[in-house]
Amino acid sequence: MSLFCAVGDADADLSADQLSDLLIESLAKLGPRKRVLAVPPDITRLHSQAGMLTRFVWQYYGDKLQAVLPAIGTHTPMQPAQIDHMFGDMPHDLFRVHDWRTDIVTLGEVSAEFIHEQSDGKLNFAWPAQVNRLIVEGGFDLILSIGQVVPHEVIGMANYNKNILIGTGGREGINRSHYLGAVFGMERIMGRADNPVRAVLNYAADQFLGDLPIVYVQTVVGRKPDGGLAVRGLFIGDDSECFYRAAELSLKVNFEMVDEPIRKAVVYLDPHEFHSTWIGNKAVYRTRMALADGAELIILAPAVKEFGEDKGIDGLIRKYGYRGTPATLAAVDANPDLRAELGAAAHLIHASSEGRFTITWCPGHLTREEIEGVGFKYGDLATMLKRYDPAKLTHGYNHVGSEDIFFIANPGLGLWAHKSRLVSAAPANLAAVAR
Repeated sequence: MSLFCAVGDADADLSADQLSDLLIESLAKLGPRKRVLAVPPDITRLHSQAGMLTRFVWQYYGDKLQAVLPAIGTHTPMQPAQIDHMFGDMPHDLFRVHDWRTDIVTLGEVSAEFIHEQSDGKLNFAWPAQVNRLIVEGGFDLILSIGQVVPHEVIGMANYNKNILIGTGGREGINRSHYLGAVFGMERIMGRADNPVRAVLNYAADQFLGDLPIVYVQTVVGRKPDGGLAVRGLFIGDDSECFYRAAELSLKVNFEMVDEPIRKAVVYLDPHEFHSTWIGNKAVYRTRMALADGAELIILAPAVKEFGEDKGIDGLIRKYGYRGTPATLAAVDANPDLRAELGAAAHLIHASSEGRFTITWCPGHLTREEIEGVGFKYGDLATMLKRYDPAKLTHGYNHVGSEDIFFIANPGLGLWAHKSRLVSAAPANLAAVAR
C-alpha cells in the first residue's frame, strides 16, 4: 500500500501547473496502464477541482482513458453543458451515467451485528457493499477515484471510499448508510474522519474492494481572504493514509469556529452547483452547529427547482416534509414508501432545524406553496437578493441596514460551529481545532 503524494498545508495555494506536475509524477510511479477509468464527482462538487484533475488524467493517458464515470449517487445525471463547464474539452463519449437503482453489483455484505454495534444498538439491518457494474466488469487496470475531502453531514469527512461505495453505489447501500448517519446523529459525525458510517465503508473496502486497482486522488480546497478559492493540498494513494492526511488538513482549512452563536445567517447557493434542496440543504447541515437558538437562516437559491434530484425521492420530500427527527422516525415506522427509501428519511432529518431555528428558502423556481408545504418558510428571491446582494457581501459578518448578518458564499466549502454546540464526544483533532 502506497502514498504517492502528500503535498500542502493550511496556507498553500497550489497552481494548476503544480497540480498537473504532482499528478503526473504520481501516475508515473504506477507504471504503464492500458485501460483506465476515472471516477470524479459531478457538478455538485464543482469547486473540488476534480474536473481539472480529470482533464489532466485524460491528457496524460490519452486513449488509454477508456471511460469517465461521475460518482453521482442519487443526483441527476450530468448534462452536456455541465460536462463542458466542469471538464472543459474532454470528449462527451467518454462519460458514462450511473443508475443507482439498476446498474449495480453487490460485492458482499457487512453484517447486521456490525451495524448494530456501530449504531449504538439502534439499527439491526445488514449493509450491502454495492458499486456500479462498470467498476467490476470493465476490465480496468487502474481506477482513479478523484475528489475533495471536506466536512460532510453523512460521513463526517467526504470522499475516499465513499466516492466508490456511495457515489457509484446502489439503492440499499446509499439508503442504509445515510440512515445510519442520521440515526446516530449528524452533529456527532460532522468533521470527524472516524465515525460509524466511515467504519462501515472502511470495513467494506477492506473486505470487498481489495482486488480492484483503485487509487485515490484527493484535494483540500479553501477560501482565500479575497473570496477566491485555493487548493491547499493534494493527496494521492491507494489506501487510507492519503484520506486521513487530507482530512487532517481539511479540519484546519474548512472548519471555522465562530466567537458567538450566529443570530442571522445568509447563505448563497451558486446556480452552477445547486439545483435542489437535496443538495442545497448543505446550507442547513454545515451551519447548524453555529446557529443560536431562535436564529434565522436565509438561503438564496436562484437555480433551485426541485426538492429531490431523484423523482421518487422528490415525491417523498413533498409528501412528508422537513418535520424533525421524531416525526420522521414515526413516518418511517408507519409508511412503507418512506421505509423503503431510508436515504430520503435521513435527508429529512438532516435538513430539519428540529424547531431550534428558522429556515427561509428563497428559490428561483419553487413556489411559496411548495416551500411552505415541506415545512420551510418562504422568501421572495428578488426581494432578498436586493437586500442581501452576494456581490456586495464578504464572508463572515456584514452590517446590512440595521442588522448584522453572517454571510456564506458556498456552504459546500466548510463547516461552521460554536463551541457550545460541539458534543462532548468530539475527538481530539476536532477539539484541538475548536480551541
